[in-house]
Amino acid sequence: MKIDLQLEPKALAGKLERLWALSAQKIQSLEKTTHQGEGAPVFTVAGRYTARGWTEWTQGFQVGASILQFDATGEQEFLALGRKHTVDVMASHVSHTGVHDHGFNNVSTYGNLLRLAHEGRIDASDWERNFHALALKVSGAVQAARWTRIQDGRGFIYSFNGPHSLFSDTIRSLRALALAHRLGHVLMGERDQKISLLGRLVDHALVTAQYNVYYGKGRDAYDLRGRVVHESIFNTNDGNYRCPSTQQGYTPFSTWTRGQAWIILGYAEELELFETISDAELAPFGKKADIVGVMEEAARATSDFWIDEGTASDGIPYWDTGAPRLPALGDWKARPADPFNEHEPVDSSAAAIAAQGLVRLGHALSARDEEKARGYRQAGLTVARTLFAEPYLSADRDHEGLLLHSVYHRPNAWDHVPSGRKAPCGESSMWGDYHGRELALLVLREAEGAPYLKFFLD
Repeated sequence: MKIDLQLEPKALAGKLERLWALSAQKIQSLEKTTHQGEGAPVFTVAGRYTARGWTEWTQGFQVGASILQFDATGEQEFLALGRKHTVDVMASHVSHTGVHDHGFNNVSTYGNLLRLAHEGRIDASDWERNFHALALKVSGAVQAARWTRIQDGRGFIYSFNGPHSLFSDTIRSLRALALAHRLGHVLMGERDQKISLLGRLVDHALVTAQYNVYYGKGRDAYDLRGRVVHESIFNTNDGNYRCPSTQQGYTPFSTWTRGQAWIILGYAEELELFETISDAELAPFGKKADIVGVMEEAARATSDFWIDEGTASDGIPYWDTGAPRLPALGDWKARPADPFNEHEPVDSSAAAIAAQGLVRLGHALSARDEEKARGYRQAGLTVARTLFAEPYLSADRDHEGLLLHSVYHRPNAWDHVPSGRKAPCGESSMWGDYHGRELALLVLREAEGAPYLKFFLD
């Protein structure tokens, strides 16, 4: 991709103002058309949000969008919506034992509200703070209990596919464990065994870095530094690794770009968190330098791949780096992505997730590798500039989505293909819209000189 090394957040002020105005209208529109009991909205079809019964992993994004809107604009009606819906519809997600999505659902709601109270941005009684804190404690413990132990004694939070399955997505659910740990909570096991949530966070992060990220060291014939596999499969009888796999990518030997985006953002956030954790606190789980080193290399490798190999020149990726019809586009890396092409869809949601990760990685590395840190930060801002304008920003008041040209599940053909076209385009996803808002809030705070946006409490 071509990085604008001179771009600063203040230069995006006009785009951000327009984005938040459009965002308000989209939230209000969806509020009128979404009805409880119909399932959480997932992605749009012809501009209207629809549900898709797979797992209820997007409701926190819908509710959390209102909280981010308040955070950015100070509009009280959106804070009221976020508070109300967190109480009304999010409780089942706190105790949901069947998913790996606690970071998505509960940090986006209870976590955002507690963060705003902690920042002094909202008036919150002790009761309200304790309510959100309790939800986050339970959420982190429930997520950590979804545990598979592998042959070397470490383990991972397994996906909704079952105990054999390690997803790249789950790296961002580690925020649930981090918040619960910060709030003083532990997971209680058999015979009252106290299980450290920080310990499980470290294990999951290290195992994901070892098996789901590639480093160009000859692991297999397709081992390119920074390539990411969506899923790793383990034999649950003996804990041994068996093979790479994928659910939403094209093959286990190509890179599904949203999975790579989760890795970029997840590790960047954890690096920010670990700056605040002492060597002594981490000592039971290994040397801090070693743990941080593994996470940093995973973040650097995947970010370098994104910049050098994984996207078009404007930083927007197609849905998979090995998508079979990409060759029909010619030298697609040398020019801006074409969301209206007839061969393979782009994925703006992956771009929004990765852009935030790139900005955060730049922030995390700024004190010890200024040149590389600046490159990552500027890459993230460059992607943000592209996303916050047409053809990605949705200005049509009749379209319920905020960021256009998102992809959900290309192999399952779940994405809407407009009449007369051959590939999906023009639609939005709840996670793409949420992460677009989250990216916009991160950039807005820097542009205004406001406190840096982070998920954890100091």
